[in-house]
Amino acid sequence: MLRLISDNTSIKFIKLKLISFSFSAILSIAAIFAVIFIGLNFGIDFKGGILLEVRTSSNIGIADIRNKITDLNIGEVSIQEFGVDSDYLIRVERQEGTDNAQQIAVEAIKSSLDKAFTKDIEYRRLEYVGPTVSKDLVYDGVMAIVFAIIAMLAYIWFRFELPFALGAIVALLHDIVLTLGLFAILGLEFNLATVAAILLIIGYSMNDTVVIYDRIRENLRKFKKMDLNELLDKSINETLSRTINTTFTTILALGALYLFGGQIIADFAFAMLWGIIVGTYSSIFIASTILVYVNVRRTKEIES
Repeated sequence: MLRLISDNTSIKFIKLKLISFSFSAILSIAAIFAVIFIGLNFGIDFKGGILLEVRTSSNIGIADIRNKITDLNIGEVSIQEFGVDSDYLIRVERQEGTDNAQQIAVEAIKSSLDKAFTKDIEYRRLEYVGPTVSKDLVYDGVMAIVFAIIAMLAYIWFRFELPFALGAIVALLHDIVLTLGLFAILGLEFNLATVAAILLIIGYSMNDTVVIYDRIRENLRKFKKMDLNELLDKSINETLSRTINTTFTTILALGALYLFGGQIIADFAFAMLWGIIVGTYSSIFIASTILVYVNVRRTKEIES
């Protein structure tokens, strides 16, 4: 069976702990500042607006549609291609005023496009997201992430012990902060799909962490007199082949999704790709190495 890395590695990960912690701290601080001072590019899901799905003939492109809508002066407009080449999603920021103002904007868009392209355009879906709904979605998204972290904390605490849980939660927060920072810096749209990606990243990162923690716990029982640094290195190396191979195959699938899945899921796939890489890094260099600084017991009390 093809393996990307040998089963018998002997990398001294713990010796790199100060470098890895410093590197992660710098990236995390930069990410936090990016979120605070640059801000997230919230999609219509979170800030409200109009979403219109259209299908056109093959001779109409994004630039043609954008020119006709921009002339209407109805605020920020985002147009994305998805599915086949002739399908587009048109997103328009929420108009000031009542729901009637949103309807007027939609009718203006349709009138402009109909006038320009006559029968070459078909309207397939129309959605409005109001300010109340968008606020609810923001709250629900934040609470979903918070509850996921709390659930993971409880799971690791119950399955292992508190020091392991603290290491896992620090790693999860690290992954979430870096993902938010990347979206802020690159200006990628942050929507409900991104929240779903973050929740998946939490699950994937935790899975990696649990695999390493299981081996650490097993070795704590077997090698009661072994130096803790050496034991942690041994445990990480023993699971490294599985971690790298799993990560690589996941990246292959997500890479195909990003390249060929269309613009509508590109940001979701990109978030997942970034999260998988960061999650693999944090499970090794954060969740595991942080055990050096906490009181990990070596007695039979840690047995499940």
